[in-house]
Amino acid sequence: MQKYSILFVCLSICASLFAQKNKKPATTAQTPSPVVAYNPEDAANLRKIYDEALTNGQSYAHLRFLCKNIGARLSASPQALQAVEWGRDVMKKMGFDTVYLQPCYVPQWVRGGEEGAIVSSNKNMAASVETFALGGSIPTPLSGIKAEAVEVQDFNELMALGEAKVKGKIVFFNRPMNPKLINTFNAYGGCVSQRISGASEASQLGAAAVLVRSMTLLHDEHPHTGSVHYDSLSPKIPAAAISTQSADELSKKLKADPRLEFLLRLSCQTLPDVLSYNVIGELKGSEFPKEYIVVGGHLDSWDKGEGAHDDGAGIVQSMEVLRLFKDLNIRPKHTLRAVLFMNEENGARGAIRYADEAAKNKEKHIFALESDRGGFTPRGFSLDMDSVLIAKIQAWKPLLEPYGLHDIAKGGSGVDIGPLKKQNVPLAGYIPDPQRYFDYHHADTDVFEAVNQRELELGGAGMAALIYLIDKYWVK
Repeated sequence: MQKYSILFVCLSICASLFAQKNKKPATTAQTPSPVVAYNPEDAANLRKIYDEALTNGQSYAHLRFLCKNIGARLSASPQALQAVEWGRDVMKKMGFDTVYLQPCYVPQWVRGGEEGAIVSSNKNMAASVETFALGGSIPTPLSGIKAEAVEVQDFNELMALGEAKVKGKIVFFNRPMNPKLINTFNAYGGCVSQRISGASEASQLGAAAVLVRSMTLLHDEHPHTGSVHYDSLSPKIPAAAISTQSADELSKKLKADPRLEFLLRLSCQTLPDVLSYNVIGELKGSEFPKEYIVVGGHLDSWDKGEGAHDDGAGIVQSMEVLRLFKDLNIRPKHTLRAVLFMNEENGARGAIRYADEAAKNKEKHIFALESDRGGFTPRGFSLDMDSVLIAKIQAWKPLLEPYGLHDIAKGGSGVDIGPLKKQNVPLAGYIPDPQRYFDYHHADTDVFEAVNQRELELGGAGMAALIYLIDKYWVK
């Protein structure tokens, strides 16, 4: 497991934002028959799926319990274990054919009780600034780190300053998300490197710590956490996020007083790995019980907020897909699996374990769908597969477009199903409207109240609709 670092998660997130090059499927991959569009029965069954989801959907109620009764679920925390037990109990009550836990060891990073910063200068009174340690950060000394701050937009600007202007200082990465980009995930991908690698890049020049502008287009006072990756070539230094509003204010103060000082205190720490679990529920296939279609999201969340959009929404939608099949008496041909993955946020250990076990047991996965972009209005699916398979799914557009599922094109999938790509499994990511996702992503505002019931239930129905068509027509 040690060869898989937090970098795997971060790079997978960024990679999922862009189209990937086609690969010829291996001889063991599933090859579809010529495009079979659909028949009138399919339209009627999709209508039944949506009617059930919009009148008796259970996603919203389950999300309420997960957020309000359990809350934030950072890997290795007591709440993460409670969420495992909750997920298993919910799927058992739903009456799935099989429900079980898949063990995996996960990292244990603890935020600690104290974190914050004070900005001071000779020209102004000292002012406190709320900061969140980035996931995986090392702590500061108990007395904190007090140093001048130096602002940069990117790594090229950092390197241009050189060691003489960086050593001993706190590097302030202040590159905002690009508001001109319509797809906010592309805007995120354009600036998240400063959060992922900023500490290591600054450490090479002797920096004492780093501050990172939050990854959001909102101008507010809510810092957004997320993983930091330390490479093996430079010393680890503390890393923290500040809100966009604080970032703009700090930038103005630095322009007025370049000798401004920043006192940073973080009490986070990394403890030994602990045992946790993926939670798996199945509906057995009537014709191909040893061929698997996976739908899933990640059960863990960051320790701020309640993990409602990231990724409580994906969890409850994935379970809802199987419930819709069962309660509507739609018997799948292939075995459907709902997988609640553990540790997506800071290690992807659950994803790695699932793929490793699938390979070890020689399981045949014919398709995997992930929901990890929030519970917003459905827009479509991003397809990580070859052009023949993409064309097959696009042939179903007349069935899917009446429900708002019109964005169906080649792209990425998701961190948790990503490791299955090595086994040539066709992958897809559920795409809701992206405009509000980064308002809440990794922030304390990611709470149950931020999720709209109808949007959430529509998402579960849309995922079930695609899985219905995959199960019926994805044949040899």
